[in-house]
Amino acid sequence: MNTNYFKNKKITVFGLGLLGGGLGVVKFIAKHGARKIIVTDIKSKEELKRSIEKLKGIKNIEFVLGYHRIEDFTKVDMVIKNPQIPWTNKYIKEALKNKIPVEMDSSLFFKLCKNKIIGITGTKGKTTTSSMVFDLLKNSGLNPMKVGVGEESVLDKLEILKHNSIIVFELSSWRLSALSQAKLSPQIAVFKNIFPDHLNYYKGMKDYIDDKENICRYQKPNDWFVYNSEDEIVKKISQGVRSQVVSFSFNRENSGRSVFYEDDKIYLNDGIDIKQVMGKDDLLNFSKHNISNLLAAVGVVFALGVDFAKIKKAVLKTHPVSHRLEFVDEVMGVKYYNDSAATIPNAAIAALESFNRPIILIAGGSDKNLDFTDFAKVISEKVKGIIFLRGVATEKLIEKLSKNIPNREHRRFEVFDSMNKAVEEAARVADSGDIVLLSPGAASFGLFENEFDRGNKFKKAVKSLKS
Repeated sequence: MNTNYFKNKKITVFGLGLLGGGLGVVKFIAKHGARKIIVTDIKSKEELKRSIEKLKGIKNIEFVLGYHRIEDFTKVDMVIKNPQIPWTNKYIKEALKNKIPVEMDSSLFFKLCKNKIIGITGTKGKTTTSSMVFDLLKNSGLNPMKVGVGEESVLDKLEILKHNSIIVFELSSWRLSALSQAKLSPQIAVFKNIFPDHLNYYKGMKDYIDDKENICRYQKPNDWFVYNSEDEIVKKISQGVRSQVVSFSFNRENSGRSVFYEDDKIYLNDGIDIKQVMGKDDLLNFSKHNISNLLAAVGVVFALGVDFAKIKKAVLKTHPVSHRLEFVDEVMGVKYYNDSAATIPNAAIAALESFNRPIILIAGGSDKNLDFTDFAKVISEKVKGIIFLRGVATEKLIEKLSKNIPNREHRRFEVFDSMNKAVEEAARVADSGDIVLLSPGAASFGLFENEFDRGNKFKKAVKSLKS
């Protein structure tokens, strides 16, 4: 890493936030020589108190809180923005108009990192696939490093890189938008799927897909694109890439390089031979969409050139990831599953379709301007009972459900403002042999810090049922 990149520069950090991303940026650039750091956020000093306290001791910071100043975007050497701030923001547009570089943690990492980067994107499955890739590489004797996976930090990882480190980077559409500005893509790109999401941020699906496509847009001929051939949008994108490709799917692929699932087994087609990677008994703890994530992960280690025998051994040591159809416990004959990472309807639908036993569903939350029509239809067909967490998305879902279930005397449309109350109610109405599934199909903000906090509170509430 070039440690002089920030030296003697005046830098604006646009969006401190409460979840740690802005904190990590400020600490990193301060440590590496920034002359002055202006931290600006529309939130007040009181709202950001927790984050501000963690920056005590850094002397060259100026806080501009509760408002923004135009000079902090036009009279500085660099602006580093929070991922959720759009490029259409008037202050960002003003910075670019004045030829001030605008960066994000992802673009800075890609510019400063000399190691091979595996980038993983998709509407759902990014974190699980990233974690599985990490595990497969580690179990193959390599030296992987997680960056931006779940709640993993980004820039500080640059300080602990070794020459043989392989980066596993989870890339949201927001972080990918910054790669477009830098015209960079990872050497190995994974594209899981595309569903409607973040439509409270984007004007429409076209803009969302365009940002996602940056995962492979700037790849070179020796790079690799690992893609879901069952997703029509992703498949179409694959046809225009310049890199080498390997597909993954639930359909047998007799030609080309691919990883596929057939007859309850996973196979790898290296372009010449088709070999079995995993048998039926090895996949008993994997739901369908976790198998899809595993297919993608196998594609990555193959693209890296890992020997087949090592892949086969490494795959047997992998396990499903927290908050993604995670089995929590069995209490009084009822099994509890945490799928808190299902923050969109399609992900929750996939979770519901993974079970063939009666389901008590805990769903709802805050809204991302998504359509709940299909989710409501599947709930009406597959769910024995439903319990809601308070939020705008909940109101929209109840409205759709009311149309699907005109006579709902046997259904429980109850809304709770805490996870403990929701789990207690689920336990009360569930019978032995049922499944209680937290798969909200909505964002978590309002009642919880994020989907991980929501999932952890669910697990804690389930454990308390035994006490």
